[in-house]
Amino acid sequence: MEIASAHHELKKEIGLLDATMLVAGSMIGSGIFLVTSEMSRNVGSPGLILILWIVSGLITLIAALSYGELAGMMPQAGGQYIYLKEAFNPMVGFLFGWTVFTVIQTGVIAAVAIAFATYTGELIPWFSSTNIIADLGFIAINTKQVLAIFLISFLTFINLKGVRNGKLVQTFFTLAKLLALLGLICAGMYVGLNLGVFQANLVDFWKPYSTTVVDGVVNTHTLSGVVLWGAIGAAMVGSLFSLDSWNNITYMAGEVKNPQRNLPMSLFFGTLIVSILYVLANVTYMMLLPVAGVPDGITVAERGIMFANENRVGTGAASVIFGQSAIVIMALLIMVSTFGCNNGIILSGARLYYAMAKDGLFFKRAGVLNKYDVPGFALIVQAIWASVLCLSGTYGQLLDYCTFSSLLFYVVTIIGLFVLRKKKPDADRPYKAFGYPLLPFLYIVIAGAICVVLLIVKPDTCGWGLGIVLLGLPVYYVGKKSISE
Repeated sequence: MEIASAHHELKKEIGLLDATMLVAGSMIGSGIFLVTSEMSRNVGSPGLILILWIVSGLITLIAALSYGELAGMMPQAGGQYIYLKEAFNPMVGFLFGWTVFTVIQTGVIAAVAIAFATYTGELIPWFSSTNIIADLGFIAINTKQVLAIFLISFLTFINLKGVRNGKLVQTFFTLAKLLALLGLICAGMYVGLNLGVFQANLVDFWKPYSTTVVDGVVNTHTLSGVVLWGAIGAAMVGSLFSLDSWNNITYMAGEVKNPQRNLPMSLFFGTLIVSILYVLANVTYMMLLPVAGVPDGITVAERGIMFANENRVGTGAASVIFGQSAIVIMALLIMVSTFGCNNGIILSGARLYYAMAKDGLFFKRAGVLNKYDVPGFALIVQAIWASVLCLSGTYGQLLDYCTFSSLLFYVVTIIGLFVLRKKKPDADRPYKAFGYPLLPFLYIVIAGAICVVLLIVKPDTCGWGLGIVLLGLPVYYVGKKSISE
């Protein structure tokens, strides 16, 4: 294996279009079709929901523009891991890589794979969480989990055959889902213009309230003060998760053509395209469905966005446009979307472990390229752990773990931008962060506040997420030497 690495190197196969499609494709999964339902139960107000999507898009764009400077400055495989190592020290870089492997990257892979399997179950009911094929006592394995693991294995196999295969799959599926999502938005707005639903949503457009169901009884509570901010933080988990994974292209800097130019541009264009589409998608939902609803409603209009069947607000909105065929249409759209999303995340994640292994901070074999010039062992280890996570938690739990941990390290990385401006003032910066220092500082404040709120309102899942980060400290100090042997 070591001899092979001497004759193999990462190939610069990724151009600007490919890089942009990887950014956008990694972001668009299933979240946009699901999370608005829970957001509406958290904050109620249609206007506030739209504001949260806009704010989530803006702060994501600010982060991407800030990362653009770091990416142009350090266009090496490993991306964010490299930035943290250079800004602070190898330990901080390791903590990020450790968390990416244990929670962030593999957790998103698992969550998206479960979403793919869930919507496949709409077309093939055999794939279901109730269809148990192995009960081991401590865990019951169902057919939905098996399909999710198969998807991870299949996409890993494709990416083991070279970066060219992975990028072709990514570009094709991303273009397909961008066009499909845009088509859904246009069709929805056309139909919604004649329904008068949006006008009805304007009645309590800015009234924030939470909605819970206890023993079949719907309870609403007007929100204000600290409670309102807590609800906003909880609601933004969904929108931020849906906009996450934009940074994956930085892990692949070693395979991007002209990275000083193409990395910053792909981060900007990819996040901008997705943010705009997501806001328009939510406007479309509100043109087709009332936000408020009742959990036992018979029609999609009666259930509203708030109580869309199994949170599938995208399917509910599509049914207003296409009728009964909406179930099939949306299932196919989300299957395409999650397939392409997971391909991008699987493709990019292994490059981070490859960079860590080169520094002696991950399994040594992960730093070896296979005969197709990709980090094969890193891809396989990633697939195994993501498959384990498919068996360990629900979509919602994985969402909370991933979002909190991602935000935490986004904040630390952008702090690193300030550190590097002081530490390496003369370093070559082909692109400088837009709005520096105001906008990056604003991101640190907003994202940091959201992290604090999440720890307060969701201490179980987010607390575990923080615990996993901190667990990396003893792993770093105790296992640094042995793990690289």
